[in-house]
Amino acid sequence: MKVTGVIAAMAAVAAAAESSGKMEKVMEIKTKQWADARARGLFGGSSRYFKIGSKYPCIRGKSGRGDQQYQCNNVDMHGFLSHEDLGSVDKAGNDVWGWTSPSGREFGIVGQTDGVGFVEILNNGNLEYLGRLDTQTTVTSWRDIKVIGHHAYIGSEAPDHGLQIFDLTKLEREVKPWWNPFFWRPKVFNKEKDLTALFTGFGSSHNIVAHPETNMIYAVGGRSGANSRNTTCAGGMFMVDVSNPAKPVSPGCIPQDGYVHDAQCVIYKGPTEKYLGKEICFAYNEDTLTIMDVTDKKNPVVVSRTPYVGFAYTHQGWLVDDTMTFLLLDDELDEMDGTNPGKPGHTTTYIFNVTNLEAPVNTGYYQSPAKSIDHNQYVVKGLSYQSNYGSGLRVVDVSGVERDPTGGLFEEVGFFDCHPEDDAENGVVEFLGTWSVYPYFKSGYILLNSIERGIFSLKYTGRKAKY
Repeated sequence: MKVTGVIAAMAAVAAAAESSGKMEKVMEIKTKQWADARARGLFGGSSRYFKIGSKYPCIRGKSGRGDQQYQCNNVDMHGFLSHEDLGSVDKAGNDVWGWTSPSGREFGIVGQTDGVGFVEILNNGNLEYLGRLDTQTTVTSWRDIKVIGHHAYIGSEAPDHGLQIFDLTKLEREVKPWWNPFFWRPKVFNKEKDLTALFTGFGSSHNIVAHPETNMIYAVGGRSGANSRNTTCAGGMFMVDVSNPAKPVSPGCIPQDGYVHDAQCVIYKGPTEKYLGKEICFAYNEDTLTIMDVTDKKNPVVVSRTPYVGFAYTHQGWLVDDTMTFLLLDDELDEMDGTNPGKPGHTTTYIFNVTNLEAPVNTGYYQSPAKSIDHNQYVVKGLSYQSNYGSGLRVVDVSGVERDPTGGLFEEVGFFDCHPEDDAENGVVEFLGTWSVYPYFKSGYILLNSIERGIFSLKYTGRKAKY
């Protein structure tokens, strides 16, 4: 490594150490709130949250029945399975992702504290439990999943967990084969024999970032192992080339801006001509939006670092569309710390104009009608599907961003609130409810993974994006 590289790595470690208290603060608050909720019986499994195997339209603002009735608007519920129904002993969830097979079948990979559960989304939207893959080492509240091709890539904050690489075609070939559709049982996959590979180059990770166009997995964050804050990688983007899923290799790590919480990587085709065709990552780095050129894996470059008024913990974000001129950013602590602009406690989404990658501008913000903390969002055809903890899935029309970059034309067009415990107060700023959503199925079904309940199958029935 060149001297400049050593200096940059040392600076990144120092910066990561300086900001590490904030991440630890978030995780400590979450752990306490989840323990309190468990003591109140909210992680009750199938005895508290019964299986739902039929459609419950959103009628007069409600979907479901009995104790499982949820506030909604333009979102129908088609199915639900508790985490216990998915084989989890700990009965707690986290991330979710999906995969569509070449034959068109749709599957969900449901993150849990003790592994992942596999479900199939049937033609009517009902959910069928197919099996599970347990955690590689120990139980932890943080697990993340992404898919490239027909492989799932699963990372975790569990010490020494590494990257589980699982062939999703096993769900079609080995669980419910066409020649035996009636006498099958959910399968517990063996975490040694049934993995395509286990990459152990890093220990734990907080999130997994996938870039299918380059067959790259970027493991980010982590409290232990080769990519933790106190290493030369500084919790940055740990690169794993999965061109051959059976033989993953690492070109190295990206420590230049320290700890990365999450990112979106693209082959750039936006308006900054200098970077056309480059592999650009929009990274959410605790206190800034950091844009990086990672085309040359041996020499990644920080293009820009952009702070913003109101930041407390820069968490996640997503480009609005393929023009790559605007993105939306989540801050996970601003509602709780009171740093967000606008109404206190209301979920705040920051709007950035990234027309010039070297000088992004925070042009405005959007606030949800409900009080809640934001967590993850993904934009599809002008609609942002936001998972906002206690206020659940929020569908926001963001297509007017170019007409009004301040967010004045943003409009909530649907929601499904999976955490009714705080409805009487129009939401509470705490870390219960929704962890993430997956809105990319061709069928229109949306998976929502609740922390304390289980996996929901939903469908948005409202209007298309306006602009």
